[in-house]
Amino acid sequence: MNSSDRTAADLLRSALAADPARPLVTFYDDATGERVELSVATFANWVAKTANLLQSDLAAEPGDRLALLLPAHWQSAVWLLACSSVGVVADVQGDPAAADLVVSGPDTLERARACRGERVALALRPLGGRFPQPPEGFSDYAVEVPSQGDRFAPFAPVDPGAPALAVGGVELTGTQLVAKAREDADALGLVPGSRLLTGHSYDTWEGLSAGLFAPLAAGGSVVLCRHLGQLDAEGLAKRVESERVTGTAV
Repeated sequence: MNSSDRTAADLLRSALAADPARPLVTFYDDATGERVELSVATFANWVAKTANLLQSDLAAEPGDRLALLLPAHWQSAVWLLACSSVGVVADVQGDPAAADLVVSGPDTLERARACRGERVALALRPLGGRFPQPPEGFSDYAVEVPSQGDRFAPFAPVDPGAPALAVGGVELTGTQLVAKAREDADALGLVPGSRLLTGHSYDTWEGLSAGLFAPLAAGGSVVLCRHLGQLDAEGLAKRVESERVTGTAV
């Protein structure tokens, strides 16, 4: 990848320039049987739409704090990169009451109501489906995001030295995030074209790195598995083979 990349959004732009058609995130939910595969180009399009929603409709600005109350999921990965694109701090499982806005899954809506700013809810249904009944006090992401623009340009330049991510009591700038992702990629043996399968949650740096940032930094891709514990050994072996996995972090 480009050695001048200094934010997670930079890493995505480099991946898009290098090979937009290759897979980037392949998501499984072993509780529902869902499988979604996103190429670099498709993932980047979701990021652009989400960043436009964040910057325009939600009026988020660089330095704002977003409490991200989502599990390991392909849409969570999209939000992480959208925050990086705008310059918003993604506070993973952070306190909604201390955040400027909150993004919540269906299981954390009551907790998310503590946020006095904008609130967005994701149903996390297959194919990015909307809530059957929108939760009161929240914008439904699946309703709001499709009409957003396919290209994104920040109103203000994103400072790589500013806080970008908070998780597990650790706060990282954009530059620090990229450096740690590259270190982790080396430690995991990731190279361009690698396919890393992970069942880690998204509530620690290790989970976020294996589940998104390290494969992105290496020019590889991730097979992100939610509820992986529901898959038996034979099923896991078949997945490793069918997805051409080159390494695991489970």
